[in-house]
Amino acid sequence: MSKVVSALNHTKAHGFVKVEETGVHGMITVRGDLASKEMAAALKAAIGADVPDVRQIVHADGGAVAWMSPDELLVMTAYDQANDTVAKLTEALGSVHALVANVSDARAVFRLSGENAREVLAKVAPVDLSTEAFGAGSFRRSRIAQVAAAFWCNEDNSFELVCFRSVAQYVFDVLKVSAEEGGEVGFL
Repeated sequence: MSKVVSALNHTKAHGFVKVEETGVHGMITVRGDLASKEMAAALKAAIGADVPDVRQIVHADGGAVAWMSPDELLVMTAYDQANDTVAKLTEALGSVHALVANVSDARAVFRLSGENAREVLAKVAPVDLSTEAFGAGSFRRSRIAQVAAAFWCNEDNSFELVCFRSVAQYVFDVLKVSAEEGGEVGFL
C-alpha cells in the first residue's frame, strides 16, 4: 500500500505570520436539501455536528461542517475516517436525493497563525476580514489571489484555508509573500 502524502509535505514559512500546510485531512462534499430533517440527522449520526448557518462552520467531536452554498456542505474529519464517514452519511440519508463524495485527495489545507494572520489573508482575498465582519466560526468560499479557495476563522484567531491540491504550491507562495517581514500593513 502506498503512503499517503500531503500536497506540500507539511511545508512552512515564518514571516510576521506563520504559514503552514497542515497535512492530509478527510474532506467530503455533501449536496442536497440542507433544510431537510434527513440532512440534519445524517450529520448528527456521522460526526455529531449540526447543519451550519449560511457562511459558517460548526465543529463537533467527529470533525467540522462548513456551508459551501445553498445546497452544499464540506464535511471535514480525520483522513483515515473519511471513507467511514461517507458510508455513515450515505446510509443515514437513505433514499433522500443527495450526493456524498470523498474529495480528501483533491484538496490541500493551510493554517495562518500569529497576531496578524487576519491581515495576511485580507491582502489576498476579496472579503471583509475585520473582526466585526469575520469572527470565529465565519466561513467563506472565495478566492486567494487568482484561485478558488475557502477559509474560516478559528477560536484562537488563526485561519485555515482549503484549496485544490493542484494549486497548493501557488497558494502557499502567495500566502508566504503576503506574510513576509516588512509587509505588514497595520490596517486590521
